[in-house]
Amino acid sequence: MSVKILGIESSCDETAASVSLDGRTILSNIVASQVEEHKKFGGVVPEIASRRHAENILEVVRAALDEAKCGLPDIDGIAVTYAPGLIGALLVGTSFAKGLAMAADKPLIPVHHIAGHIASNYIAHPDLEPPYLCLVASGGHSQITEVLSYTKFRVIGRTRDDAAGEAFDKCARVLGYPYPGGVHIDRAAKKGDPDKYKLPIPKVTGSEYDFSFSGLKTAVINLAHNAEQKGETLDSDSLAASFQKTAAEMLVSKTVEAAKAFGYKTVAVAGGVSANSGVRELMLHECGKRGIKVYLPPLDLCGDNGAMIACQGYYDFLDGKRADESLNAVATLSLEDI
Repeated sequence: MSVKILGIESSCDETAASVSLDGRTILSNIVASQVEEHKKFGGVVPEIASRRHAENILEVVRAALDEAKCGLPDIDGIAVTYAPGLIGALLVGTSFAKGLAMAADKPLIPVHHIAGHIASNYIAHPDLEPPYLCLVASGGHSQITEVLSYTKFRVIGRTRDDAAGEAFDKCARVLGYPYPGGVHIDRAAKKGDPDKYKLPIPKVTGSEYDFSFSGLKTAVINLAHNAEQKGETLDSDSLAASFQKTAAEMLVSKTVEAAKAFGYKTVAVAGGVSANSGVRELMLHECGKRGIKVYLPPLDLCGDNGAMIACQGYYDFLDGKRADESLNAVATLSLEDI
C-alpha cells in the first residue's frame, strides 16, 4: 500500500510544503521564498520571517495538495520541521501542522531539519541506502554524520563556531555582494585566481573531524578592510576564489578522512553549501581518487524545501515516530538527540 506524506518546512525564510509518495517520489514541491525582502537587510530578519510564514503557509500547503492532485483525506501523515531553526519561524510551521493534523485526524510526524537535508539525496538517487557518511553544510549547520539507518544518525564532526554557509554570506557581504552571498562567491570565484591570497585552514585540537570557520572568515574580512584603509584595489574575484577554495578544502578533506577512518565507501553531501560548484567538484575529485561513491542533491533540493521533509517524514512514519498536540518547536537540537 502506497503512503502519501505532506511535508511542511518553515525553519528559516522559506515557507515550503510538499507531498511525497513512498518517500522517494515527489508529487509536489512548493516554496515561497523571502530572499528579496531580506536582501536589503543583508540577512534574515527573524521577526519578518515569522510574519511572512504566518501569511504564506496556508496557501503554500493548499498549493502543494493541489499540485499533487490530492486532498487531506488522501494524506497518510503530516510531517513538519520542529527543530532546529529560528524559533519564531518553527513555531508557525509546527502550530499549523498540529492544527491541520488534529482537524484532519491524521498522524503528526516531527522531523529534524538536518535529517531532512540528508533525505534530499533519496529523492534524486533511488539507489542510495544507509549506511553511509554525509557532509551537511548549510547557513546554520556544518557537520559530518554517519547515517546508520533512515532514522538513526551519529555526528562525528561539527563546526565549533560559524557554519560554512554563514562564512560564505559574511565574506560575500564584505566583498560587496548581496544576500544570499554563496551564489555570488561562486560566480566570482570562476573569474578569479584561487591561489592569489593565502588563507588559513584552522585546526581544532583533539577533534580531527570538527570544523572552525571563524578564523577563515576573519582573515577575508581583514584583507578587505586593510585594502580599503590603505587605498589599495582589492581583487575581489580572486579573494572570493581563494576563500571558496579554502572552504571547500576544509569541508572535503575532513569528510574524506572520516570516510577512510570509519570505513565508508559511500559519501553524500547535503545542505545549501552542497550547491557550491567548488565543493561539488572537489568532493567528486577527491572521492573519485579513493574509489568512494559520491551522491549530490540536485541544485533545487540543496536549499530548504518541503520535499526533503516529506521524504524524511515517510521514513519517520514507518519507524513509528509520532507527536501529539504537545509538540513544541526547538531552536537548537542535535541530530543525535531526536
